[in-house]
Amino acid sequence: MAVYANPEASMKNDFRVSRETFHHLLQRIPNIKDHGWKPDMELLVFLYYLGHGLSLTVVSATFGMPKSTVHDIIHRVSGKITAKLPEVISFPSVEELPNICQGFATLAQNPAFDRAAGAMDGCHIRIRPPGNHYSADYINYKLYASIQMQAICDARGRFLDIFVGYPGSVNDARVLQNSPIFTNAQYPPPGYYLLADGAYPCLVQPIGILTPFKQPLLGRVQERFNQHHSKARSVIERAFGMMKARWRATLSKALEVSPTFAPIIIGCCAFLHNVCVATNDLVEVEDGEEEADEDMPPPVLHERTGEIMRDRIAARVSAPAQLAAHLNDHDYL
Repeated sequence: MAVYANPEASMKNDFRVSRETFHHLLQRIPNIKDHGWKPDMELLVFLYYLGHGLSLTVVSATFGMPKSTVHDIIHRVSGKITAKLPEVISFPSVEELPNICQGFATLAQNPAFDRAAGAMDGCHIRIRPPGNHYSADYINYKLYASIQMQAICDARGRFLDIFVGYPGSVNDARVLQNSPIFTNAQYPPPGYYLLADGAYPCLVQPIGILTPFKQPLLGRVQERFNQHHSKARSVIERAFGMMKARWRATLSKALEVSPTFAPIIIGCCAFLHNVCVATNDLVEVEDGEEEADEDMPPPVLHERTGEIMRDRIAARVSAPAQLAAHLNDHDYL
């Protein structure tokens, strides 16, 4: 509390956000409670809870509150944040879409990616598996218990959509196939595509998904495409890395909460990540904190594949920016 009371002191070590971000959060989630503890106190408790590994004992001792009070605050604040998720994690408007696409073309260092409307990937969040016959469903291919977080981000690393809760044994492509963006064709709009790794199928319908070539065969054309694709797509790995780095005490070990409450905590972390990006309150991602899961072969889907789209974009990537002057003198059929 001495840190919070001193306007000159940094809040980042204890609460993992800057003072500007904290006040921005107070505006985003006002009236956390109409009586008892003030809103700023409840938000401080919640941030300290996330920043120190979800320990009710530590938070209780630090703030001089009973554990039951801390428990109630955590659930109350997380509920308020969950209700506000659509305001902070949302698809761009028609007016915002061109800027996002330009951002990905800049990341890719090639204008051929000027229809990329987001980068998509999944990451595993460690959990304590439920003590019932469903426990094995949460064991992922790396042999630890987890739940899946599928996310789409823009070129700044701001989450545009999250889908959290599938058990770790389910692969990325199957999570996608059951997510609203796919089943309802929510995003991106027709004519645009998401950048994704080889764990996903390359598609044009029901949504556009552009993946790298598995084994480049056409010399430098496909290799060059993969290189530029990777430069743009890696922003989603960095977004996951930034979120995990900020809440390292919570997300670097198994969440000590029930599997039903874990998606809520993860959603809150994603919400806070977006607010921090908006206020330019960034953290450095250390080596090994960016997500780099191995690409698992995607299941065969019956939707329209996107190989033709990928071939056309690969050709654009390798095409010269300008034709040689003498080639302009010829007519081409």
